Amino acid sequence: MAGVRNLIFVLGDQLTPGLSSLAAGDPTRDVVLMAELHNEATSVRHHKKKLVFIFSAMRHFAGELRAGGWTVDYAPLGSADGRAGFTDRLAQAISEYRPARVVVTEASEWRVSQEIARWGARFSIPVDVLPDCRFLCSIDTFRAWAGGRKQLRMEYFYREMRRRTGLLMDGDQPVGGKWNFDSENRKAAGTDLFMPRPEAFAPDAITREVIDLVKARFGNHFGDPAPFRFAVTRVDAQAAFTAFIDRALPRFGDYQDAMLVGEPFLYHAVISQYLNCGLLDAMSVCRGAEAAYRAGKAPLNAVEGFIRQIIGWREYVRGIYWLKMPGYERSNFFGHTRPLPDFYWTGETDMACVKAVVRQTREEAYAHHIQRLMVTGNFAMLAGIDPFALHEWYLSVYADAF
Repeated sequence: MAGVRNLIFVLGDQLTPGLSSLAAGDPTRDVVLMAELHNEATSVRHHKKKLVFIFSAMRHFAGELRAGGWTVDYAPLGSADGRAGFTDRLAQAISEYRPARVVVTEASEWRVSQEIARWGARFSIPVDVLPDCRFLCSIDTFRAWAGGRKQLRMEYFYREMRRRTGLLMDGDQPVGGKWNFDSENRKAAGTDLFMPRPEAFAPDAITREVIDLVKARFGNHFGDPAPFRFAVTRVDAQAAFTAFIDRALPRFGDYQDAMLVGEPFLYHAVISQYLNCGLLDAMSVCRGAEAAYRAGKAPLNAVEGFIRQIIGWREYVRGIYWLKMPGYERSNFFGHTRPLPDFYWTGETDMACVKAVVRQTREEAYAHHIQRLMVTGNFAMLAGIDPFALHEWYLSVYADAF
């Protein structure tokens, strides 16, 4: 198939049919390139469950694209191409297809974006890097918002995002007369509560094959791939979100800041990994939660708190990352230098909260935001742990960490 028009490189966290690079393409004239790369799987010691999730979701997405008429050149990890990096894999594809240009949606990580920036000169071919429109605030828009401000306070950014999206707005005023209902979301959880479980999905043949692959190739990585319960298709990810709306959203607000022994999920959605790899759309998720409020199925404090996590914190942290890179990941305000304790990997400690969170993380590749912030994060700050070491731990152990 030499002489194709566009070679569209889709990365592992870009599993969205409406991705800007795919929207610019033509299934009859273009080729989609995807690859499972050993270099990326070992950039840190990613949790085995995280690797299973990403590789299986990628394989299912390739099937979804083929069903939609696309030609997909997919290199699984077991192939000779699996040890190549992005640039090596692209070089092979350019040699084979001789495209007129390369098209890619901007990467979510500075390191990868810098590699992409070198492709044009490396291959003497036009490389179109398109914006990631799955986020609701572009990098340039955030930079403009931040310009000239003495404080980059998330709350003010969040209010601007509410106005821009129209979510939970009555005209130009917030629904309920307040922007933020966090003061109502601090109830302590009791053992008498009914705790819904996130929707679980049995591994299909593709996922079982990936589980075997991860066991064989990444046996020294953290965690265990089984039991595996994540959704790996768009349909199942949507089913997981629908289950959250029906079962857990009504009480999410009350208990979103709570912790309870033996309850890893409480009323949390457990969908961030689906948002971050592209199986769910951020605006659709927010609209779904808003619709539950408008229909009287969930209270305002729950819905506002949930939407704030996405159009507030998620968009804000992404904006800060791109505003301050390069170098932001090495910032160290307190000058902390202690190494990360072994118990962050083993869970062997007398501190009950830390032990519970680490063991849960090892089993589930998941912990909710209070466990991350107030237990593992707060301990590391108080103990003087090198923040870069903690950053690499978070990136390693959580399925939603990109």
